Amino acid sequence: MTEATTNSEPTQPDWIARWQLIARRIRVPLGFFTAALYLFELARHAPRPAAVAWSLLLVVPGVWLRAYAAGIVKKNRELTVSGPYARTRNPLYLGSMLIAAGFAVALGSWTMAVALAVFFATIYVPVIALEERYLRANFAGFDEYCLRVPRLIPRLTKPAQSGETRSPGGFSFMLYLQHREYNAGVGALLLYLTLILLRPLLAALFHLPR
Repeated sequence: MTEATTNSEPTQPDWIARWQLIARRIRVPLGFFTAALYLFELARHAPRPAAVAWSLLLVVPGVWLRAYAAGIVKKNRELTVSGPYARTRNPLYLGSMLIAAGFAVALGSWTMAVALAVFFATIYVPVIALEERYLRANFAGFDEYCLRVPRLIPRLTKPAQSGETRSPGGFSFMLYLQHREYNAGVGALLLYLTLILLRPLLAALFHLPR
């Protein structure tokens, strides 16, 4: 029995694809670890009212940014460059980072802040890289858009849009609902409720210092 010969080598997955595969496998365990760490830090020391108040300066803009972006973006249908996408290419991820940073501030925990930074780097770096690869392959104006708008840290001034990259339309409440972005606001509210209600309950059950 003879083997067929070929001049081409088997296609090997690149580092981005490998990283995303690993990230998918560890995403759930990392999520459980982060949740457990949150509860541990919450039990270890009570959140200070001033820290919880200061956290709103990060959480509220984060929820707002995700809501605004969700009502603008038309995934896989067009290259969205308006609204928050005129200042950062990844407003949804930036909003998530602001929310996470806000709750680290509310807890007053550097341990939680470092854990969240590791979580986001592990999960979102390959996701952003693969999304950019898709956009570059499917939308001719993506490279020009990248030259004008930063990947994550937003620019302060709104850049001029060329005809090729201009996307029409403003915020759509129907898109916001379609993307179920209200879940981010509900989740943030529930986390604040745990800060306010769960800590006293843990203190009563386990005789923790208040």
